Formats: sequence, C-alpha cells, structure tokens
Amino acid sequence: MLEKAQGVVLRALKYEEHSLIVDIYTSTRGTVSFLVRLPRSRKAATKGVFFRPLSILELDFEYRQKASLQRVKDVRFAYAYRTLPYDPYKSSIAMFLAEFLSRALRHEADNAPLFSYILYSLEWLDASVRAFANFHLVFITRLTRFLGFYPNTEEWHEGDCFDLVNACFVPSRPLHHACLEPREAALIPLFMRMNYDSMRFFAMNRRQRERYLEVLNEYYKLHVPEFPDLKSLDVLKEVFA
Repeated sequence: MLEKAQGVVLRALKYEEHSLIVDIYTSTRGTVSFLVRLPRSRKAATKGVFFRPLSILELDFEYRQKASLQRVKDVRFAYAYRTLPYDPYKSSIAMFLAEFLSRALRHEADNAPLFSYILYSLEWLDASVRAFANFHLVFITRLTRFLGFYPNTEEWHEGDCFDLVNACFVPSRPLHHACLEPREAALIPLFMRMNYDSMRFFAMNRRQRERYLEVLNEYYKLHVPEFPDLKSLDVLKEVFA
C-alpha cells in the first residue's frame, strides 16, 4: 500500500555499499525503519542529504505490514533548516536530540500530538536567535508528558522526595536508591514550568544544567526499555561548558 506522511529522521546507518537503513518517526505509523537505495553516481550524495538526523521530510512509501524494512518511493523536504546545521551550538543540541529520540522513540507508535510537538520544537530551535542553552532540557522534560511518565507536580509538598521509579513525590525516602532528596525534588515543579519562551528567565550555571541532564537521563533509563548511556551527552556538556 502506497502511503504519504511527514517524518523526522532519527538515525541513518550505512548498509552495504549503496544503501542506508533509516529510522524515521512518521506522522502516521510512528517509528518506521526504511531501506533506502542510493544511486550509483554523484546523485547518491544528493539523495543522502535527505536522511541526515532530524531532517523533516515528506515521504511517499510502500508499507507492508509484515516487512521489517519499508521502501521509500519519493522524498522531499517538508521544512528546510536555516540555522540548525550551521550554528555549532544548535548542531550540538541537534546531534544529542537525534541520538536521544532514536532511543526514546524506538518502539513508539503513531501519536499525532507527539509528532506535532517534535516538529514545533525543532522549528522553534531553528528560528531562535538567542537564549536557547536550556532548550534540550525543556524539550526532554516536556517529552515525558507524551510518553506517559510526566511528574505530577500537584502532589508535591515541601520536604517530599521524588521517587524516580514510580514517577511521584513521596513524604519519605523509598527503599530503593533511585530518588531525589527534598532539596533537588523541590526544583522539579520549577523545571516543569519552563517552556521555550520562559526558559531564558531561569538562570542555570554549568553544574546545575549538567546535574539536571543527568537526572533526566537516569529517569528515562528507568522508564524506557533498553535506554542506554548516550554517547553525545559528553559532547553536549563540553559545548555548553
């Protein structure tokens, strides 16, 4: 069956000499793996440009229910980035988010609000001119709402711990060690209020930003199956040092 959809490229791996295996989060079928044949000519490099991580595409593809790899019939850019690939800070964020999303959305089904959120966020980052150092923190935090483990900040009371395993505030430390002590737990409602427009008003130094990212990474490892340590995390820390 031939289908049309928008998609965000999560990752592309070279397969044999003239092919790519590309994971794309699509607007209609969630995460789909495609086998992309590249021309045996100079056009190969041109076609490969479409499948760079976080490219926003319009796809015509043949979908076969039982196939592990689908085939792309035609591809076009749905949105052409103006600054994201060329700004070193933005491109570092993009590299991190591509790896992050490829893991977090590996088995994710179609979800129209989630897809719209990702597109809006990437286009916002591309258009921003300043004060985007906390963008990845806000993006990952708000992504938990769509994945089903967004912390309920209305349950917080002064002196509570935050149970990372059960994603809730508790009056005393749980038996396991995956929790935040009251001092750090009290910051969660503050972080939950951040959005792209207001995040510039939240002053965070390097250590605070790194610590929050470490907590988010651990939180995802607890709630997303097979979520790994991210290789691009150290690069991101260095860029924003």
